[in-house]
Amino acid sequence: MRALDIAATGMQAQQTNVEVISNNIANMTTTGYKRQRAEFQDLIYQNLRVVGSNSSDQSTIVPSGAQIGLGVKTAGVYRIDDQGTLQQTGNSLDLAIQGNGYFQVTLPSGQTAYTRDGTFSLAPDGTIVTADGYVVQPGIAIPSNATAVTINTSGQVQVTLDGQTAPQTLGQLQLAVFPNDNGLAAEGSNLFLQSAASGDPVAGTPGSPGFGTTMQGFLEASNVNVVSEITNLITAQRAYEMNSQVITAADQMLSTLTNLH
Repeated sequence: MRALDIAATGMQAQQTNVEVISNNIANMTTTGYKRQRAEFQDLIYQNLRVVGSNSSDQSTIVPSGAQIGLGVKTAGVYRIDDQGTLQQTGNSLDLAIQGNGYFQVTLPSGQTAYTRDGTFSLAPDGTIVTADGYVVQPGIAIPSNATAVTINTSGQVQVTLDGQTAPQTLGQLQLAVFPNDNGLAAEGSNLFLQSAASGDPVAGTPGSPGFGTTMQGFLEASNVNVVSEITNLITAQRAYEMNSQVITAADQMLSTLTNLH
């Protein structure tokens, strides 16, 4: 009774689907979060009659054959990189990326991580860091006597010092883009790492061709559409129930066979 195993793979697939949807809903207020979508593929087929085989000695061809599918499997979970809504915060160290690119962050191990979360603050020495204290490359330090910090759309960091009127340029933030954003390995804490699938990062100035711009005093909200996620959740729940009904029907058929006298 193949139907038992086939329906079981369907239930497992929909369980994965619900887990992806639940993660999207759980992160609907996570800064810079990109919603995910589960993709599925059919499993191998069992040939009861091979398509294209000879059906007689006169070389007549079987036109369609008979193939029985053996279920479904998870092909991957993809990130949808649509732009999230920019929300104004008024904090001078909050940055949002409008367009392509990731901020570059130095981890304690020395490895570079990438993020769309621009919730930045200052370390005790004045260096711009993430919410976890990781240094935002290239490691720009704000003087303690700075009265104002300005970061323009090109990522140039300027400060106005106490007793001075002309702004002083401290450094330049750069963004990184990848040939395949979906190939980045998610590490949690809104961080991603380069992988063999993502390709090598290309760094550039915000606003240059192929790179987004930086928006001071804004944060990028999650791109999760709650209505769409709830609709997908209902669809996945119904698909799970239908697969369970197949198992029930197959069990009843087996019960009929065992009760034959």
